[in-house]
Amino acid sequence: MLEYAKVILPKVSFSRQLFRKELLKCINWVEAPDLKKFKNWCYENFGDMYPEILDRAFTGIPS
Repeated sequence: MLEYAKVILPKVSFSRQLFRKELLKCINWVEAPDLKKFKNWCYENFGDMYPEILDRAFTGIPS
């Protein structure tokens, strides 16, 4: 599911609400061992655009 998330999120990044919704879904889908990689990837790609959404979504997930 990690690769699927990497395809979906760039496609919905034009909309703040849609990005948040899909990000939360992806966090639930991504396997636990891949969550750290996914979090880092999200911050690398969307950290400048949606830092507050990422901070809230990844609260409690180690970096």
